[in-house]
Amino acid sequence: MFQPVFQTVYQTRVALIGPSQPKVLEYDELISTFSRKGDPIMSTLTIEPIHDDFGARVTGIDLKAPLDAAMVTEIHAIIDKYSLVNFPGQNLDDDAHLAFTKSLGEPEASHVKLGQDGIIEYFGTIGNVLDDGTVLHNDHQRTRFQTGNNLWHTDSSFRETPSYVSIMSVVEVPDEGGQTEFISARAAYNRLPEDEQQRMDGLTVIHDYVFSRSKVGPDAVTPSHAASLPPVEQKLVRTNPGTGAKNLYVGSHARSIAGWSDEDSRTLIDGFLEKATRDDYVYSHDWKPGELVVWDNRCLLHRGAGYDADKYRRRMRQTRVCGAGPTLNE
Repeated sequence: MFQPVFQTVYQTRVALIGPSQPKVLEYDELISTFSRKGDPIMSTLTIEPIHDDFGARVTGIDLKAPLDAAMVTEIHAIIDKYSLVNFPGQNLDDDAHLAFTKSLGEPEASHVKLGQDGIIEYFGTIGNVLDDGTVLHNDHQRTRFQTGNNLWHTDSSFRETPSYVSIMSVVEVPDEGGQTEFISARAAYNRLPEDEQQRMDGLTVIHDYVFSRSKVGPDAVTPSHAASLPPVEQKLVRTNPGTGAKNLYVGSHARSIAGWSDEDSRTLIDGFLEKATRDDYVYSHDWKPGELVVWDNRCLLHRGAGYDADKYRRRMRQTRVCGAGPTLNE
């Protein structure tokens, strides 16, 4: 019915597969199921790829409205295929944002609020404008803490069950700076020679939040926060359960390869990141107020580009969806 050719805008359709929980399918399977069952079209979306490796802009949907099972299935399939999904012009408030988050799975509690204060909170504020309108500047501890996000990372890889997706709703953006850069660790894995891929299969990596945040400053993590996030072991090579696609699972939180020396570990991890983050593999996203962006933490790495908090305001609200379980059980 269509070929996934980049720079092409096309329509996609999804059919409800059965009375039980819908299965996440690739697009050719979705279309095949639709044709075979002869069911009515449940939704029509316009999808425009935005980078050769990953990413799509999706229109034709109002995320403020409740989503039926067929649409949720379609969104999961889009995430599996494109990894980053931009829904422009949604303008969601926190209630609608959280409702959409819950439609994709179990919301993940903020590790910062949980670790520092013992409070379950599903939102994080990215930027320098607080809920009460207070604007923080470059010298504020919270602003300095967020500079840790300027390292290549994947969200929550330091938790035993890492996140599935992050969901960002944009309120205010600076006039200059503040972009977020993304790369596909799936595409980077596919570019590796086969012998290197085979060498990495079966290895595990220690992910350590305190290790990564120590690069920001010695006081970046409170004792209670550090105690709530002990180092965890993750698979180095992860496999998408819906598509079978593989990727390396590393980033700034990846401290070392289990059983390897620190030197050998850093050679592998840093060498892969250097190759994966070449300029032509990077997609730099310019945030727009009102858009909602979902990215797949299982296979994308991202980092902030920074901005001048003394000159500009920035406020974005983020939720995350829990993964299916520990990566060692995948």
